[in-house]
Amino acid sequence: MTPSAFTARGRFWRGNLHTHSNLSDGALAPAEVCRRYRDEGYDFLALTDHFVGRYGYPIVDTRPFRSNSFTTILGAELHSGPMANGELWHILAVGLPEDFAPPAVPDFRADAAQETGPAIAERAVAAGAFVAIAHPQWSGLTLADARSISAAHAVEIYNHGCAMGCERPDGSAIADLLLTEGRRLTLIATDDAHFTEPDHFGGWVMVKAEENDPEALLSALKRGDFYSSQGPELRRIDCDGEALEIECSAVTAATVQGAGTAATAVHGLSMTRARIPLDRFRASPFVRVTIRDAAGRRAWSNPIHL
Repeated sequence: MTPSAFTARGRFWRGNLHTHSNLSDGALAPAEVCRRYRDEGYDFLALTDHFVGRYGYPIVDTRPFRSNSFTTILGAELHSGPMANGELWHILAVGLPEDFAPPAVPDFRADAAQETGPAIAERAVAAGAFVAIAHPQWSGLTLADARSISAAHAVEIYNHGCAMGCERPDGSAIADLLLTEGRRLTLIATDDAHFTEPDHFGGWVMVKAEENDPEALLSALKRGDFYSSQGPELRRIDCDGEALEIECSAVTAATVQGAGTAATAVHGLSMTRARIPLDRFRASPFVRVTIRDAAGRRAWSNPIHL
């Protein structure tokens, strides 16, 4: 068994799925945000400004900033209804149509009368978007909250803005609990860049597609044909039922995680291959791979359902 990211046709394209401009609370104009990502070597970008009334419910038209080597996907960060802690939901929606109907959310204040988070996530998926639960650690998301978003494709496993701004970047605990319960979810690393602090160029997705085209990229994201990274490269993962074989750029650790306490790591210097037995994962419905390089940067596979 080999995850589809390593068997699908095409090549890997590097992109950021969570970004803000001065059309909501970011510091830079959309054209400059796109220029910076393009000139930093990214292949694509989703500009996802906050979809609230204060900013006019923006779904920013970034099509004028596309080129032969760089493309964009329209999207927004959706907000509506209170979570268990009383704060607004933050739901990432990449691939939204420009006419997506806004909720009644005039500002960053939650109201029990608003459309619920699960409902707006379902609407976004029905409209064709790739939907992710944004920064669960930063949001204070409970497991009950996370369970309620039944339409989501993914969870943010790493949010660079939350790492830089508040040391709450992680989504692995919520993701692993949902995966243990049988949810089919993928894992994305993002910037959540505002360019008001060093919150950019720190987490991205590597999407396998035949073309650097918005529709091709969106379809690949929905299929799970990608992995996420801060720098290291995952080059292949194979599962033969007895072990996982991992090929990657030079790293110092490779870890397989599963349900509960199931985890096994191998360590070394400049490792580009690892074989990790699956003995500890016989009762786990899934496994996933994390690699870490000498600088502490990680890459994450999507879950492999056993």
